[in-house]
Parts: sequence; C-alpha cells; structure tokens
Amino acid sequence: MPELPEVEIRRQYLETSSLYQPISHIEVEDKKLLTTDLPTLQNSLIGRQFTGTQRVGKNLFVLTDAPDTIVHMHFGMTGDLAYYHASLDRPRFARIVFEFTSGFNLGFLCPRKFERVGLINDITTFLLRKKIGDDGLDISLETLTNRVRRKKALIKPVLLDQSVVAGLGNWIVDEVLFQAFVNPEQRADTLTDAQMSALHEAIRLVLETAIRYEATYRDFPSGFLIHVREWDNSPYDDVEAHKFCPRCHTRIERSVVGGRTTFFCPKEQVLVG
Repeated sequence: MPELPEVEIRRQYLETSSLYQPISHIEVEDKKLLTTDLPTLQNSLIGRQFTGTQRVGKNLFVLTDAPDTIVHMHFGMTGDLAYYHASLDRPRFARIVFEFTSGFNLGFLCPRKFERVGLINDITTFLLRKKIGDDGLDISLETLTNRVRRKKALIKPVLLDQSVVAGLGNWIVDEVLFQAFVNPEQRADTLTDAQMSALHEAIRLVLETAIRYEATYRDFPSGFLIHVREWDNSPYDDVEAHKFCPRCHTRIERSVVGGRTTFFCPKEQVLVG
C-alpha cells in the first residue's frame, strides 16, 4: 500500500512532469474510480493546467490555474502515476488518463481499483471534513504531544490514527517506535516529555529516510527494523541476521497490537507506565 513516502515520491514525479500543460481531454475507463461525476470533472479541468501540488498524509492534491478547482488523488492499495507520450501504448492499469496539448499524457494507474480521483474546492475544508490531522513531516512537537496524550489507548494504534498525525502506516509506526525506544503497548497518556520528543524526532527520521531511498526497503540503513519484514531480498549475507535487533542483537518479537502485526525489540522497547 502506498504510504506517505510513496505518495511524496508520486507528488514529486507529477510536479517534475505534468505542470503547466493545458489539459485537452480526460479518458476514464471506470467511472467508479471517480469521486466527482465525469461531466463535471471534464468541464472543470479541460483547458486548465496543473500548477502545483500539496500532500497531506497519503492524500495528494493537485492545484490548477482555477483557485477553487483542486484535484484530489488517493492511491488506495496499489495506485501509481505514469507520464508518457501519446504515441506510446497506454500503460497497463492506466484507467484514468489526463491528456495534455503537449502530446504527453499522465496516467493514473489503478491495478486493484481501490484508487480514487475527484475534485475539491478547498484543501483545509476537505481535511477537516475527513478528520485528517497534520502531516507527519509538518506536525510540531507541541501538537503531537497534545493529541497523543489525550488518548488512553496504546501508543501504536494512536499513531496509526490519521486524525492524530497523517500518513503513518503500520510499518512506519513500528519503525518510529523502534527508533524512539518506545514499546508499542505503552499507553499514550503515560508518555514522558523525553519519549514524546524521541517520537517526534523518529517520525521525521523514518519518513525522510524512506523518501530519500524512494521507499526501496532493502536499501534502508541496516539499523532499521524494516528489514525484519522481509519484503525485499535481505541485504545481509546471513539471512538470519535481520531477525535480530541491529542495536543489541536480541531476537525481534512479533505480536498483534491494535489488530495489526507488530515487530519490536523486547530488550530495548521496554513496557513502562
């Protein structure tokens, strides 16, 4: 599933490829992927240009030269973008295609049809209506602390709550807690100032690292917990090496917290409070 880092990479891709080109046509293979009816989408966007982007959590907003016409993209489970020349075959799964007068197209790829595209008038209003909090890269320590400590739930599901902080998925929260030395089952309202500061710093560290490595997990630093998930070929000569804590070499434990598979180091992420 595209998480905040993947969506940020898609945002950068769209910005470097698809701005300031008038839209001549919009091809939609499956209208169920739209949150705005097709005639409205076409009437609002044809002749317009994309002028910029903004991302909040996993939501990508594409600004146009009409201030109250903003494209909202959600990448669902497997969504992606593909910029290509109109003379080439349409990429597989490009079920929504923005055609530009330049002769290039931007395809919105929807392999599993969980992705969505539509129009909104105002980003702030949309975020309030959807109860989406501050982006993980933008949230202040003060805001994070206030929102976390209001909760009496376990810290892991609290950090997964998009109204608390936007964009943190399951593996990201495990990594954040690991880097901050916080147990995933500690109650949120018991976190100390030092723990909150560590969490805030860890959120930035994990997200910035993931973006820097373009979400290619096997390339992450060896000190990251992500390698225990075995999503890519292990970067280690010893295939067992990544099953142990890279700091203290204790075997990583696996449990279920808040209904989600969770990995943590039992020695360094001690349950307190």
